[in-house]
Amino acid sequence: MYIHQVAAYLPDYVVTNEHFTRLNGLASDWIIERTGIRERRKAGPGENTNTMAIEATRRALAQAPTFPASSVDLIVGATYTPHDTIYTLAHAVQRELGVNEIPVVSISSACSSLLNAVEIVEGYFATGKASRAVVVVSEHNTAYNNEQDTMAGHLWGDGASTLLISKERISPSDLRIVEVITGGAAVVGKADEAVTLKPVEKGIVMPHGRDVFTHACTYMARVTEQLLERQHLAVADVTYLIPHQANLRITKNVVKQLGMAPERAVSNIEQLGNTGCAGAAIGLGDTWNQLVEGNRVVITVFGGGYSYGAMLLER
Repeated sequence: MYIHQVAAYLPDYVVTNEHFTRLNGLASDWIIERTGIRERRKAGPGENTNTMAIEATRRALAQAPTFPASSVDLIVGATYTPHDTIYTLAHAVQRELGVNEIPVVSISSACSSLLNAVEIVEGYFATGKASRAVVVVSEHNTAYNNEQDTMAGHLWGDGASTLLISKERISPSDLRIVEVITGGAAVVGKADEAVTLKPVEKGIVMPHGRDVFTHACTYMARVTEQLLERQHLAVADVTYLIPHQANLRITKNVVKQLGMAPERAVSNIEQLGNTGCAGAAIGLGDTWNQLVEGNRVVITVFGGGYSYGAMLLER
């Protein structure tokens, strides 16, 4: 499988740390020290998970003239912050593309959903049911967030990203998906209560951030090492590591465990906050133009619930 193009959509409205200082007294320096976040994006009036998914997909297709919408035969969408649980972001993207009677799937495994979406594409490709797929990840965190929550209200940002994936190579610049590994870890720690989003109750809450931190660091490093071992690669063979953008301290911890140079880790959390399952895909888009032949990229993720995964890409 090959990633032919990736594009993102980020809302225009910027929420700085000073907003939370005025709201609930959290100092900007404290937020930066604890999370690495300086600002985040917030969807405006009329924007939501579906509209952001559509715009990210428009941008990806506009950059891919050899991947017309008419050639798409599978759409997989992922979010844990749906605008509509029935007319999902994947359906909205299908309607936008005008491609009827193809498989359309929406999933959620929290912040690790990107890699599960890629695995679904892998399955459709392997069974011969599809050959060109749109994977779109979109989060409207601020629709569910309580900004006055001093534990987690300052963490979240909105955004979306779309990956165009083909069974065969289309362009020399395509990234080959070498391998994807995912897993669930719902039996460990406080997976059942550490991060929850119950729409009819409080929205997003994270009462056990320390538990999330500990297991995210453990699993993201472990699955990356497992992936590299399976591919007979060393950490030095990886050009860029793109972790889930949950917390800059998690990224630094994982990089330290792996023995990787810090500058090889891609981070956008400083400007975007935690954009959920879209964060790593946005990071891949940020890195796309820097990649050259022979480069390898590892995306590693961890999500509330708990779930995790890693993917190796090669140009």
